[in-house]
Amino acid sequence: MFWFPLLLSLPVILFLVAPKIRKMLSCGMCTSNVQLSGKVAIVTGANTGIGKETAKDLARRGARVYLACRDIQKGELVASEIQAITGNSQVLVRKLDLADTKSIRAFAEGFLAEEKYLHILINNAGVMMCPYSKTADGFEMHIGVNHLGHFLLTHLLLEKLKESGPSRVVNVSSLAHHLGRIHFHNLHGEKFYSAGLAYCHSKLANILFTKELARRLKGSRVTTYSVHPGTVHSELIRHSTALKWLWQLFFFFIKTPQQGAQTSLYCAVTEGIEGLSGSHFRYECVCL
Repeated sequence: MFWFPLLLSLPVILFLVAPKIRKMLSCGMCTSNVQLSGKVAIVTGANTGIGKETAKDLARRGARVYLACRDIQKGELVASEIQAITGNSQVLVRKLDLADTKSIRAFAEGFLAEEKYLHILINNAGVMMCPYSKTADGFEMHIGVNHLGHFLLTHLLLEKLKESGPSRVVNVSSLAHHLGRIHFHNLHGEKFYSAGLAYCHSKLANILFTKELARRLKGSRVTTYSVHPGTVHSELIRHSTALKWLWQLFFFFIKTPQQGAQTSLYCAVTEGIEGLSGSHFRYECVCL
């Protein structure tokens, strides 16, 4: 049949065109040469994936970087790796479990006692497609970790951000926010639950939080941005067997963590975007 030769040649075609498509999908590299000597940054979930690459870049620019991680042992290994690569010894690890408000408050209290300034807060950590579960405080895990945990963390550090201005807050969201809805009558999934949609709802909350925070901080010299990093190969998909299979099948089209970190970095360091506070960025492109 006429389609049989085409079917046989499909793997070859994919092999040839995939690198070009991947390059196109991963466009939008942060080209800023801004140096961050004397600046202090926090990156949540910095022991792996996008967070790790974000922290590494900030350290390379000379910032004092806090890796806010749930797993201290993994965090220490990553900190040592970043120190060796960048030559920056000011890469510190602190315990932060966004699924427990006691841990969030302890982290913030410790940081405020330790540091005089905070210039960059990157709310990067997240969970995706978890089986139904709740945080230590009874929140559905997606909304609890991805939104409420970062909401509380930002609130606790807000005065320090204001005192350190100009400063920035970057919230890592997702294109999945388009499928999100805030169901206040079922915020914690007790009436019905979909792991995929729960993730989408939490990513929409990230964007709404960013916009409202920008409105409230107008004139404060603190600006805030939400970002979609793209489809990235990371541990975020660890709870989904289907996504793991798809990621392996289409790995040519998936961004690396380093590529995925570029949008966060763009919003964290690029000069001249202060007037876009509250906006959502994708691949360095602003989506108002």
